[in-house]
Amino acid sequence: MPVTDVTTDAEALTMTLTAEFAAPVERLWNAFTDPGQLERFWGPPGWPASFPRFDFTVGGRAVYAMTSPRGEKSFGSWEFIDIDQPRGFTVLDNFANEDGAPLDGMPAMRVVFTFEPTDTGSRMVNVSHFASADALEQVVAFGAVEGSTLALNQLDRVLEGLRSYAAGKGTQTEILDDTHVRITRLIEGPIDLVWRAHHEPELLKQWMLGPDGWRLDVCEVDPAVGGRYRYEWEPVGVEGERFGFDGETLLSEAPRRAVTTEHMTGTDYPSTLNDLSLYEEDGATLITLLIEYPDKETRDMVLATGMTEGMEASYARLEGVLAAV
Repeated sequence: MPVTDVTTDAEALTMTLTAEFAAPVERLWNAFTDPGQLERFWGPPGWPASFPRFDFTVGGRAVYAMTSPRGEKSFGSWEFIDIDQPRGFTVLDNFANEDGAPLDGMPAMRVVFTFEPTDTGSRMVNVSHFASADALEQVVAFGAVEGSTLALNQLDRVLEGLRSYAAGKGTQTEILDDTHVRITRLIEGPIDLVWRAHHEPELLKQWMLGPDGWRLDVCEVDPAVGGRYRYEWEPVGVEGERFGFDGETLLSEAPRRAVTTEHMTGTDYPSTLNDLSLYEEDGATLITLLIEYPDKETRDMVLATGMTEGMEASYARLEGVLAAV
């Protein structure tokens, strides 16, 4: 993971984050100063960022919004104080309203981003300066250490490029914490088609089958927010019992993000929260599925079913379906 250290200093009133990357300084600089790239890693998993405003000049301002799986938004703003390309830049970072105006009573931070070369690539040192110990404690209590670490640990795949990072690796499952798992798979095909394949029953029935020998018999999808879906599989020529899932759409931002609940039909098992994100680069689309489980025991039980292998079988099938569309 890129982040190697996060340190808070109550006497110096600072929080310092250090991360190492296998990419040159110029590439790291581009990732932090291009809002299209910045949006891919600045928000932690489950809270992706968007930058509707980004005036990268001294005195200019950037406004960003991070959106939760349930649609809540948290806004922030940067005022660019100093720019020293490609060695770094300094911002005044504020909690903000949707217009980018600082929120009263919330701490402001002077944040210095420094990029320096190393023998293996580059290093980023991010130092946040606070006006008081209370402000530092407040930001740490908000989860800044954990959130920043999770966010910046996503940067490797941006720096490397999707094909180099994910191509040929198949379905990858990462355990992020006791209740969150991230699944990624690179699919050869444009984002619009991948989105359709996740929402149109006639396409879903062709690929979302899991291991050989199963058929998606029931496929009902209402992709609108508040709409419900229901899937039911039956065995064909193999041993097994019918099973299914149902749930509700909580967030839909076609063709990039959809958040749904998922419940095993006919059981009292708790629901999971499934946060699907799509990103296209050079004709390929990275599928990222962030799953939130109610507890560690449920997480481990589901992973032990061979979920990753079943999803890989489905995703391999999906590529063939897209090639024929």
